[in-house]
Amino acid sequence: MQKILEFPEVLRLIEDRSAAFRAALVSVPDLDVQVPTCPDWTLRELAQHLGDGRRRQAAIVAAGPGAEPPARTDPRGAPTAPRDRAALDAWLAESTELLLAALRAAGPDRGCWTWWGRSQSPETSGAVARHQIQEIAVHTYDVQLAGGAARPLPADVAVEGVDEFLTTVSATSVPWPFKPAAIDLHAAEGRSWRLTLDADGVRCTDLAADAEPGGLVVRGTASDLVLCFYARTPFEDLETTGDTEPMEQLAEWDPDE
Repeated sequence: MQKILEFPEVLRLIEDRSAAFRAALVSVPDLDVQVPTCPDWTLRELAQHLGDGRRRQAAIVAAGPGAEPPARTDPRGAPTAPRDRAALDAWLAESTELLLAALRAAGPDRGCWTWWGRSQSPETSGAVARHQIQEIAVHTYDVQLAGGAARPLPADVAVEGVDEFLTTVSATSVPWPFKPAAIDLHAAEGRSWRLTLDADGVRCTDLAADAEPGGLVVRGTASDLVLCFYARTPFEDLETTGDTEPMEQLAEWDPDE
């Protein structure tokens, strides 16, 4: 597998995407509009979710190995996010800094609670940091879309995002209950991955340039791939060759059921 980003670069991208989220929020006149890609939330509620989530992740990282996660807050009912725009912006900035401070103190290799224990990603603060980039980046896209100015994810964030999603969200040691399959994913930026789905679970590997094609080949920009993974854009928007059923099954399958 290709080497993942160094920890300082991961922290930089968290800070960068958090700033982009805040900038996108500031540009929208009405924070009570619904978010098309999160239809149960207004922009204000999405901001509450993002800020609460970063504070919760900071507490998880700070708690260290084996600790249970702190209780979730309710995006609709939690009183922490101010309604005043300037105060909300400052609260969001503070939420990010709390997360970054916890990650800096822990370093990349310290264990902590995660929800992905059966994936290929380690249960460490470094893996949590990688996932935070994508959470913030995709929600930045949500705000931009609600404001009428959606933009693709930056290439470095998106390429990292494809790898992080496949190894953290898609990968599992739970046996694949359907017909074995191989899904090849090619990002226009030059990275390629293979998902192998069989009795050993779902595993992600870098795809060799001379590998025989899998049963399904998917192509797009890294941003297109990430936005499809997170159901922001339809799978049909990607270029595909072969049998699409395994990808559809993967999108619907819950290994924990």
